[in-house]
Amino acid sequence: MAYLHRGSVVAVDENYMKMALSLAGRARGRTSPNPMVGAVVVKDDEVVGRGYHRKAGGPHAEILALEQAGDRARGATLYVTLEPCNHTGRTPPCTRAILEKGIAKVVAGMKDPNPAVAGGGLEFLAGHGVETVSGVCEGECRRLNEVFIKYITSATPFVILKCAATLDGRIATATGDSKWITGPRSRHFVHELRNAVDAILVGIGTILKDNPRLTTRLEGMEGMDPVRIVLDTHLSIPPDAQVLHVDSNSDTLIVTGYDISPEKRKAIEQTGARLLTTDCRKGSVDLKALVKALGKMEITSVLIEGGATINGSALRAGIVDKVLLFYAPKLCAGDDGVPICRGPGVRAMRESMRVCDVSVHRFDDDIMIEGYINSH
Repeated sequence: MAYLHRGSVVAVDENYMKMALSLAGRARGRTSPNPMVGAVVVKDDEVVGRGYHRKAGGPHAEILALEQAGDRARGATLYVTLEPCNHTGRTPPCTRAILEKGIAKVVAGMKDPNPAVAGGGLEFLAGHGVETVSGVCEGECRRLNEVFIKYITSATPFVILKCAATLDGRIATATGDSKWITGPRSRHFVHELRNAVDAILVGIGTILKDNPRLTTRLEGMEGMDPVRIVLDTHLSIPPDAQVLHVDSNSDTLIVTGYDISPEKRKAIEQTGARLLTTDCRKGSVDLKALVKALGKMEITSVLIEGGATINGSALRAGIVDKVLLFYAPKLCAGDDGVPICRGPGVRAMRESMRVCDVSVHRFDDDIMIEGYINSH
C-alpha cells in the first residue's frame, strides 16, 4: 500500500523516516547497550519491508526490513534511523546485506555517533555505488537515542533526575510525608520511565524511610525492572529491606565504602545483592567515580529517584543530563518541609545551572518540566 506524502522529496523522506522512528520506539528499554533503530524499505512509493532492532544480539533493523522486502528490495530505497553498521560486532555488518539485496539508495536519520565508526557505513555504501543521504529528521533521531549517544561517546550512562514537588517546591512535609504528591497518571509515567532505563538510583535515606521495592509496575503489561542501585556509604541497609528480597528479573546493587566489616558485607551478600565498593568523599559516594564504574558495567541509563540530598549531590557533581520535575497543584504553605535539593547551592543567580531545551507536559492536573543540563 502506497504511503501518502506531501509532494516534495524532502517531505517524502521525512514521512518515511518518521515511520522508521515509530518502529524503533517499540523497543524502548530493550536494546541496551545498543541503540534503538527502525528501518523501512520503499519501492515505487510502497513500503515493502519493515523492521526494528528488538534486543542486543538480535538482528538489526535493516536486516529484518530487507528480509521482509525479499526480491522487491532490488532498486529500492532503505530508510533507517541510524547509519548502517560497517563492522562486525555481535552480528555481521548491515552494509554487506544492503549491497547483496541491491538497494539503490540509503537515507539515514543520523550518522553513527561512535567516534570509531562514524560515517564509515555510508562511505562504504557510497563507494560501492549506492546513493546515500543523511540528516533526515536528525533531531528526532538523536533524541530517540540520547542515551546511546551519551554512552558511546563518554563511556558513562545518561542520567535522568526525576522529582515530584508541590508548587512551593517541597518534596515532603516536615514530618517526611510524601505520599502522594502527584496523581495516578504521573506515577504511571514514572513506571514507564523505569521500564525504559537500565538502572534506578536512590540513597539509603529513601530505603530507611519508605522501604520501596524499586520495581516496574505497569497494569496490563509485563515491565522490565531496572537494576536497583542504593547508595549506602556505611552499609546500613537492613537485611530485611524489601529492595533486597524482590522477585525480579534484575539485580540489586549496593554502593558502599571500603571501610566495611566482613560480617556486614557477608550478611547483605547472602540476600543475593551485589556490593560495589567505590571511593567516598566526606562520607558520601563519589558520584563521578560511580558513573564511570556503572559505564564499565554496560549500564547506559540511570534514573535518580532519590531525596533532597541525592538530588543536590547529583546536580553539584555534574552527572545529570536531563531533569524531569513534576509539580502538583498543592502548597505546603511553610518553610519547614523538605526542599527539592539539600546542600550548598550557588551564591549568585548568575552561577545557577541553566536548563535548556525545555518542554512542558501535563498529566491531569500535574505539570512536568523536562529539560537538559549537560552538553545540550
